[in-house]
Amino acid sequence: MAGRSEMAQVIVISGAGSGFGALTARALADSGNIVYAGIRETTGRNAGRVQEAQNYAREHGAHLRTIELDVSSQDSVDSAVAQIITEAGRLDVVIHNAGHMVNGPTEAFLPEQLAQVYDTNVLSTQRLNRAALPHLRKQGHGLVLWVGSSSTRGGTPPYLAPYFAAKAAMDALAVSYAAELARFGIETSIVVPGSFTNGTNHFASAGTPADEHRASQYEERYPGLLASVAQRLAQLAPPDVDASLVSNEIARIVALPAGQRPFRSHVDPANDGSEEVSAVADRVRLEFLTRVGLADLLRPAP
Repeated sequence: MAGRSEMAQVIVISGAGSGFGALTARALADSGNIVYAGIRETTGRNAGRVQEAQNYAREHGAHLRTIELDVSSQDSVDSAVAQIITEAGRLDVVIHNAGHMVNGPTEAFLPEQLAQVYDTNVLSTQRLNRAALPHLRKQGHGLVLWVGSSSTRGGTPPYLAPYFAAKAAMDALAVSYAAELARFGIETSIVVPGSFTNGTNHFASAGTPADEHRASQYEERYPGLLASVAQRLAQLAPPDVDASLVSNEIARIVALPAGQRPFRSHVDPANDGSEEVSAVADRVRLEFLTRVGLADLLRPAP
């Protein structure tokens, strides 16, 4: 097994069973970090993914460990963080990656379905933060990295509204947290992937509206649109684009010295405009906090 170097960081990633999460866990472990890949139902339907991670760790001599982490349960999240602290003695990096997509006419989703999407994409981050941040604040350093979406401020095709709304809420939460954690010496980075239709399970496992009758009414005016959204998004990106672009960028940011990590980083081969709009929003944030005498909140305290 690879030795635990002085530069190794203890990292937890939510939603690390597949897609960006699994790729990121491997990339960070390959860099010599101690990585806890959060996966739910590790002894049930996701036991195969746990075995894959264990095989990877053994074959590559990496400190990649899986941990039971159901982001919909505060008890599960609390237990996972407590186990990490017990085993590793600390926690340096929290990566909010868990997410779930749905697609279809917005009106056809029940309010309860939107609440579930919001729970997975937004409330999950609050559960993990409440479990992890006391440890990061006590030690006076750390990184909270949020995996967002270019849909927050970029091009937004129809039939993805519940997911887009939830990711926008998560982005707003991340921005506010950044200022509130700065004086504790905790950094914030928001990684913004574009529409990666290959290498993730977002589109393949996307949920659909419960109200099939209303969905069928939209099909009359928008025939075939639901089936074509992913195809149209895929056509925007170069053919050789791989989801590892996102995991590699996350690994790069984590490896940077404290205080030098970007507040926001886009990985958007389709270039849907999110980076341009975000640059304006982030500049306004910088200027406003400076105007109200809170410029020190723009970067973590040394």
